[in-house]
Amino acid sequence: MAGLDPRELLELALLLIAVGALSGFLAGLFGIGGGAILVPVFYECFRLAGVPLEVRMPLCIGTSLAIIIPTSLSSFRAHYRRGAVDMTILKRWWLPIMIGVAAGSVTARFAPERLFKIVFVMVAWSAAARLLLARETWKFGDDVPKGFLMRVYGFFVGLLSTLMGIGGGLFANLLMTFYGRPIHQAVATSSALAVLISIPGALGYVYAGWPAPRAFRTLPRCNCRSRSATSP
Repeated sequence: MAGLDPRELLELALLLIAVGALSGFLAGLFGIGGGAILVPVFYECFRLAGVPLEVRMPLCIGTSLAIIIPTSLSSFRAHYRRGAVDMTILKRWWLPIMIGVAAGSVTARFAPERLFKIVFVMVAWSAAARLLLARETWKFGDDVPKGFLMRVYGFFVGLLSTLMGIGGGLFANLLMTFYGRPIHQAVATSSALAVLISIPGALGYVYAGWPAPRAFRTLPRCNCRSRSATSP
């Protein structure tokens, strides 16, 4: 961040503190990890810091997943104590979600940077369209499925959440409410899913970036020496 003056660094630090507080608040209120907020903010911060474009989005997503770990643990504990978490859905989903997270981590190691942007934007727009346009009568069924379809849902929740840097609450809330579950139960269960996704997801992005890509070794540095050498 050699190109930033102290005032810009202070503004950046205050922005990160505010976003972190908002992320924690949303984690407790809606059962989400806050990645939908963190990723765009991190993207702008890393742009200002001079992080190369080809690794900027994966770095944002991996950092978001790491930050989601404490917020999701705290949120899950609070909801679990109140008995609001649907442990039956959690038992059906934990394995396919973990497989999806593993698939997302492998994809993150080899996929181009543009893929992460496409997934993030498409899913965010789809969720916004559902909230704006969907009606109460729009349902997939009277209760969540119990067989193969449920496992497929779990796999894609883990995969897409890992590629977006979110805790899975966005998908779980939509699915459970489409199957007639109350929103409070969906929120509480989503907090548990965020724990399943964020911990292995963050470790997966460590794997995806290890050893450090060449782009990280070519970060722009202060060119004070070159300017002093050419100055009269």
